[in-house]
Amino acid sequence: MTEVVNLTTMEVDALIDVDGGLNLTDGHARLVLTPQQSDIVARIPGMFEEAVRRPFPEIELAAHKAFFEAIGQHSAPVGSGRILSCYSSTLATDIVARALPAGATVAVLHPTFDNIADLLKTRGLELVPLTEEELLAEQWPGAPVNAIVVTLPNNPTGLITPEGHLKSLAEHAVRHNQIVIIDASFRGQVRDAQYDTYAVLDAAGADWITIEDTGKLWPTHELKIGLLAYSERTNLPIEHAFSESLLAASPVVLQLITDLAGDWVDGGYERARELVERNRTVVKETLAQVGLKLADPDSQISVARIELPEAGPDSAVLHKEMLKRGVHVLPCAPFHWADPESGLRFIRISLARPFETVQKAIQTMAEAYKDLTPTS
Repeated sequence: MTEVVNLTTMEVDALIDVDGGLNLTDGHARLVLTPQQSDIVARIPGMFEEAVRRPFPEIELAAHKAFFEAIGQHSAPVGSGRILSCYSSTLATDIVARALPAGATVAVLHPTFDNIADLLKTRGLELVPLTEEELLAEQWPGAPVNAIVVTLPNNPTGLITPEGHLKSLAEHAVRHNQIVIIDASFRGQVRDAQYDTYAVLDAAGADWITIEDTGKLWPTHELKIGLLAYSERTNLPIEHAFSESLLAASPVVLQLITDLAGDWVDGGYERARELVERNRTVVKETLAQVGLKLADPDSQISVARIELPEAGPDSAVLHKEMLKRGVHVLPCAPFHWADPESGLRFIRISLARPFETVQKAIQTMAEAYKDLTPTS
């Protein structure tokens, strides 16, 4: 059995690389600020003043309104008290894990980012995989599953749960007394994922929890917010679990999110999409020269999986070689949290980087792969 390494550990290693290796690991937006974003960041001193002058609920409500409008979630429970602002989406996930009944069985999308499964398991929950193929076939799990976790869009594949499929899932969950949990951390990057999921879930009468994230959208270097929203129907102790973890998110960061969300609807989305797609194109074209291809050519999120043929090195081998050459990427075995072996033929890179960084790193990958592949 191949040793499974935590993905976040690899991402941390990339961040603290004293030799300055190229970091294509985490999906956070590590980009140069656009002129519009720079103007917003320049106003941060005034945001500190506003944080003293204005009541926190007023600042938080403005951020919620701006963010959910910017990502098309017009039916989100803004102003209801059922949206909690966390330091990060990871913290929000841990709050949900602690709020779920001890020993509950949870179906989790497979593959997906491993810390979702890790956090749930750490809190004593029993996990079963829900494959992307089962999702697309609307093969929803029944008893003993108490909750179903879907990542929309999914990381690393970019799969978007179609609106009709979410409706089917929500109606199934109502019939089986299950909770629908959606991690929508990459939603803001993709218009196709921005149908109003809150309207779909409420129309079905579902008990639901959603987690949104700002860290994937804007290059704010961990000045981010994870938003935890939940249905009026839920009786889980979410607020109690929240109170055990933090007092409140920063009112300065909430103001930053408000202004960045305003820029997002005023051309910021298109500017970000153009850069990501330019990077995706150079990855595709460079790797094609050594016989490699994108595993998910229709993906629109700011990460990309590369498929490795059976005849060549697997992702564990290629990952080690890339590290020797000063480039950090993610082997995909940990994404396949229930069956790591099934992820060995994929490796994942981030596209939310300056073009020159991606271009140099992917050229290194092409050279490494060629050197590792035996010639016939």
